[in-house]
Amino acid sequence: MRLTWDEWAFLVLWIINLLISIVYLLVGIFLVVPTQNQKKREAGEEILHDGRQTYFLRAGVMVLCPVVGPLFFFLSYLLFKLLVWTHPDLEDVTFSKERVKTQLRADEERERDMIPLEEAISVNEKKDLRQVMLNTIRGDIHSSLSAIAMALNIEDTESSHYAASILSDALNTFRVNVQKMYKELDEEADNQVDVESEMLSYMDTVLCQQVFTDIEQRRMVGIMEQAAQSFYRKEPFTITPKQYEALCLRLLEIRDYEKTSLWCQRLTTQYPDELASYTCRLKLYFTQKNREAFFQTLNSLKASGVLVDSETLELIRVFS
Repeated sequence: MRLTWDEWAFLVLWIINLLISIVYLLVGIFLVVPTQNQKKREAGEEILHDGRQTYFLRAGVMVLCPVVGPLFFFLSYLLFKLLVWTHPDLEDVTFSKERVKTQLRADEERERDMIPLEEAISVNEKKDLRQVMLNTIRGDIHSSLSAIAMALNIEDTESSHYAASILSDALNTFRVNVQKMYKELDEEADNQVDVESEMLSYMDTVLCQQVFTDIEQRRMVGIMEQAAQSFYRKEPFTITPKQYEALCLRLLEIRDYEKTSLWCQRLTTQYPDELASYTCRLKLYFTQKNREAFFQTLNSLKASGVLVDSETLELIRVFS
């Protein structure tokens, strides 16, 4: 049977396509892939997969799709090279390290039914309480640990299980992070205080809620005080009034009056015109029932030009 002109043309085209596919396969598996692997070994990079499989698959596509297959891979390679060779114009592009605050759309359906966790616990409605617990899991729980601890003794076993799981995970994470930062104190240079500053702020967010047992609360406050001592030894003038106040209040809560008095004095010496220097001493003297020192500090506050908040103003009204 004699072939027609179209059949001869197709056969010749298919043979040429087959030869191109075979050459592409041989060059890829015996030249390109070994060269790329050698460069990766010299650069110390790990070879994750064998590139020869890619060439076998491409050669199969080229054989099954004459002309179209080779043309597709050729144009793809050409387009890739053109993009690599082209230098983008970065004249109008700026790289800023300033933080960008992303405004997320409010979850109206979730917030419409949201009530405070303390209120849900007092009402003890299972549906509301469980919904509040689930909403708490989704958000930032570090500022709600004290409220979550209240839910441990409620009647609804499912909600109390949620509370126990959340509280246990959060406290374990806190312990691990504190231990990690405490080890970093020894590795930190004498002129660095980043770890100390981070520890004071991080530990206060949890310790102020008093969710630990008395023994562990004392131990954690002791670690916080050690970090503050390291901070004070290295860069005392970089400690903020808020950090001083947080440490004084945590020490006062565990009734370590000696260290509380020491840090109150340091706070007063460094920041004499800050409200915290007065309020910390007032709370210390009130707890110690030191009437003379309390009223002396209160009179000094009234005579000073320090701006007071509503809580301190109410205190002045009560004892004036």
